[in-house]
Amino acid sequence: MSEQVLTLPTSATRWRRPLPGLGLGLGLGLTWLGLIVLLPLAALILRSGGLGFAGWLRAISDPRVIASLKVSFGAAFVAAIVALVFGAVIAWVLVRYRFPGRRLMDAMVDLPFALPTAVAGITLAAIYDQNGWVGQWLQPFGIQLVNNVTGIVIALIFIGLPFAVRTVQPVLETLGREQEEAAISLGASRLTALRRVILPELLPALLTGFSLAFARGLGEFGSVIFIAGNLPMKTEIAPLLITIRLEEEGGVTAAIVLATLLLLMSFACLVAINAASTLFAHGNRRDG
Repeated sequence: MSEQVLTLPTSATRWRRPLPGLGLGLGLGLTWLGLIVLLPLAALILRSGGLGFAGWLRAISDPRVIASLKVSFGAAFVAAIVALVFGAVIAWVLVRYRFPGRRLMDAMVDLPFALPTAVAGITLAAIYDQNGWVGQWLQPFGIQLVNNVTGIVIALIFIGLPFAVRTVQPVLETLGREQEEAAISLGASRLTALRRVILPELLPALLTGFSLAFARGLGEFGSVIFIAGNLPMKTEIAPLLITIRLEEEGGVTAAIVLATLLLLMSFACLVAINAASTLFAHGNRRDG
């Protein structure tokens, strides 16, 4: 009989990287990130920096600009909070329960992703208008959801809800029920188990979902303009004011300053939220 010689696979033959080395992969990633994201943002900041202090002061002191920023940030913040709460509930139901129509409900969560924002805005305006399916029942009580900030919040909740669900859902799926059942078996109530066991694990995902919904709400345009009424100093959002300034003669300077302000404030908020999420994640690891 012939002897068979067994050879053990080396590390080179056992696994090969899909890209030839860290240097090439990192270089390609940074190149595309710079061309697609950083270069346009840097151009905007450099263009706004060349306006001088007088141009900035003139644009910032405009009451209409201040009002639009307040509307955009206030509505985006409230909508992100509401979307996060109900998104977490929907994610909990999808993960923890099995019921007829669950797959359909799971697919419907992604509908705002695929739906054009203009279609969403027209649909929401038609539903919540004083003659719409919902608005006609609220009209006798003097409740108006269109042409005010409430309508803006509703539109942003519709847009931001999928971000909250899809951020929390994977964490719930990996969390399992073992720790929760162990806490209950040791005498903890379900509320205590939720507060002491589940929420600390979900907190980084909740902050991430909030930041994504908040960032999307700040830049949302199509779904808002159909339901907001676009009243200056009342329901005019910052992205709409940027468009209006660009169409005015000599309004490019104001549009650039407003766009830069929106960019810097959004970036600062996202950095703060991500830093808080990282701190909570490190704290949970140390406690574990």
